[in-house]
Amino acid sequence: MKIGPRGTISLRPADHPLRLRALVRTLIVLVSLSVVLVSLSAVSGLPGAATEQSHVSSSPATDAGTTSSSPTLPRVDRGFRWGVASSAFQSEGGRLPSNWHKYAQSEEPYLNSVDFRHRYPADIRRAKELGVNTYRIGINWARVEPRPGVINKRGLRFYDDVVHTIRANGMQPLITLDHFVYPQWVLDQGAWDNPKTVDDFVRFAKRIVRRYQDDVRWWIVFNEPFCYVAVETGRRRMTPVQVALMYDHLVAAHRRVYNVVHAANPRAMVSSNECTPSLAEPERWVADALFLDRVEDRIDYVGIDYYYRDIRADLITLMSGDIWNIPLDPAGLYPVLTDYHERYPSLPIVVTENGMATDNGKPRSDGWTRSGHLQDNIYWMQRAIEDGVPVRGYFYWSLTDNYEWGSYRPRFGLYKVNVTTDKNLVRHPTAAVKKFKTIIRRGGMPSSYLPPGSPH
Repeated sequence: MKIGPRGTISLRPADHPLRLRALVRTLIVLVSLSVVLVSLSAVSGLPGAATEQSHVSSSPATDAGTTSSSPTLPRVDRGFRWGVASSAFQSEGGRLPSNWHKYAQSEEPYLNSVDFRHRYPADIRRAKELGVNTYRIGINWARVEPRPGVINKRGLRFYDDVVHTIRANGMQPLITLDHFVYPQWVLDQGAWDNPKTVDDFVRFAKRIVRRYQDDVRWWIVFNEPFCYVAVETGRRRMTPVQVALMYDHLVAAHRRVYNVVHAANPRAMVSSNECTPSLAEPERWVADALFLDRVEDRIDYVGIDYYYRDIRADLITLMSGDIWNIPLDPAGLYPVLTDYHERYPSLPIVVTENGMATDNGKPRSDGWTRSGHLQDNIYWMQRAIEDGVPVRGYFYWSLTDNYEWGSYRPRFGLYKVNVTTDKNLVRHPTAAVKKFKTIIRRGGMPSSYLPPGSPH
């Protein structure tokens, strides 16, 4: 991730209002980045580095775990959203002109991903067999509108059938409208730097929302705005002013799409989920000020994606590409949930993504298994519920392995798929499939369970 200015900023009189707003936002961005870089230097062992103190020693869990009569874990209520999550580009396959079609040309070949586009009926049945009641999918704007104003009716019929199949299998769809991917023509017009993209995106969103307003109640407008901006900054070498403009335009688009969804269905649940839980608290608060705080009156729940305790370890390992070596800390989910509840007390919370990476499906060197990691995250979620945090859903990332933004090597799936070596793309269940089924059936982890290293 390379973030830095390309040249100077020239203020023309006619541009003063826009540029001044952008510059103010840029200052916030730079403060956030400065805090992250200082944190990064601490982990890098540079002079003056601080030592992080963890609140709980989180050790790899065995499937059995340990038992104790305290504390008593509450079962989740009947309306709880158990789900699996996916994104369109990462799983569908096909060659569609988009920003990520371009970006992937310099990465591991995209191939046909796990070909969800043709294998979705079987994958949706697998989700049903898990016992989940919600399936999070994405709509690829590039599939629906490959050229400005030109609608791909075949692409829309594909999504019609996906939504219908999810509902026919007794689940509800949760639709993500933008998961880091937009059409090539949007990239050509300046992507999210251009205010016209806001109008174009709202027009696309309006088409999707009206099409599925009777079938879909749960919506995500933008997946992980903070990470979205970070990825685009690195890929497009954006200046601080461009970063500020992208935030402004994402905020404007989210607010307008929220109104569109609620005009179609007043009972809808709308949000844009955040990846900021992987930041330490000071950085998280600054990052949320860039987007979440600016749409707080236009979200119905706080959606959070939790993978790692601290972005400092995340950044170092991300630069090497070995994300399966990032330290895991399921216990860190508890303070993240309580923090968001304290800052947004009127809103319910949904864990919109949670999971872990392996290196091509091999055992992790730190001893964590997918089953153990899953059950410990669920445990800490239940502890938060016990302490009054209104968690209303949990989505595992993901049902199958997929294209992890440039590589098939990181594996996150409950089902393994060997994309680069198996032309048949067979889905191989991991032990976590059985574990997740049991957790859902029981309404969470049993009250006797305690993760290794937990306080009694």
